[in-house]
Amino acid sequence: MSDPVDPVALTSALVKCPSVTPEEGGALVLLEELLSEAGFRCTRIDRNGTPNLYARFGEQGPCLGFNGHTDVVPTGDPARWTRPPFSGEIADGMVWGRGACDMKSGVAAFAAAAVDAARQGVRGSIALMITGDEEGPSTDGTVAILEWMEREGEKVDHCLVGEPTSRETFGDMVKIGRRGAITATLTASGRQGHSAYPHKALNPLPPLAALAAKLAAHELDRGSEHFQPSTLALVAIETGNPAANVIPGEAKAVVNIRFNDLHTGASLIEWLEREAAEAEAAAGGVKIAVTTRLTGESFITPPGELSDLISSAIRAETGRTPELSTSGGTSDARFVKAHCPVAEFGLTGLTMHQTDECAPVAEIERLKAVYARIIRDYFA
Repeated sequence: MSDPVDPVALTSALVKCPSVTPEEGGALVLLEELLSEAGFRCTRIDRNGTPNLYARFGEQGPCLGFNGHTDVVPTGDPARWTRPPFSGEIADGMVWGRGACDMKSGVAAFAAAAVDAARQGVRGSIALMITGDEEGPSTDGTVAILEWMEREGEKVDHCLVGEPTSRETFGDMVKIGRRGAITATLTASGRQGHSAYPHKALNPLPPLAALAAKLAAHELDRGSEHFQPSTLALVAIETGNPAANVIPGEAKAVVNIRFNDLHTGASLIEWLEREAAEAEAAAGGVKIAVTTRLTGESFITPPGELSDLISSAIRAETGRTPELSTSGGTSDARFVKAHCPVAEFGLTGLTMHQTDECAPVAEIERLKAVYARIIRDYFA
């Protein structure tokens, strides 16, 4: 029987692949080779320049799925890194490099656990959905894989996303849902003029600033059973005007909303448009337009079979009982939830997207152990 797959060495090898979205960088090629040798049926589902990999072992149900991404955010100035950002160096108890935490370690851990399980034999199927478009637009990644699965009749019964969900200590948190997200741009259009003659201009800034302040002060809700309160953050006000003696003809404000299950994207967009219309009516000729981008609805996988399975494995390997949470930003679980029940568990996310990103060797090894136990228990 082959030796167990080392998740630390695999993490290091993946980090060495410069897979900044949407570049594949060799990461999926490496994984496809490993999985194919273990008997997985591998299919590349590349779309619009985005690399994706679907790998399945077994054809019978039930099917346990894992989802993750190998694309990473840009490194910034490499000179600010203590070690080269794609070195994958293993030192001081860490694997160093961009993507070590978010989330090549998670992919390495579940791939290693899945390969070991396949070599030992499973009474069902394991499917891995790995994308190169999670950190980017997320339009041709997991979405493309799921659409291909639908066409081909590929079915996953439960799915675990390997994002770094632990908050402070490994094993302290499992995500069973996520808030929805909307980014809205409020564009106020007036008439440019000289700041010494404001009566000859139509300044879009006062009504826009008043609207932005009203939105930012509004309490959307006070939370729900499984979700924290929804939030609205004013993230930008722009005029493109470098001159102090010019009243701009146009100004924009950008807000970002993270919302719980008390709202839908449509209801919040309708509210924003209504507030903008009221502000425009009082603005004395300034026009205010709203454009929105909904990147995901809120969702929850209610506590039960899947969360119990994951929590039990975490307790067995760490002695901790994880909190079931819906906090944080978005992930590709927002797409998977339409296909099957989904939850997320992975490393502590202390260094994700940072300079000198790294992942503890001990955590990567324990993460593989948790995933391996989940696989064993799922098919027991």
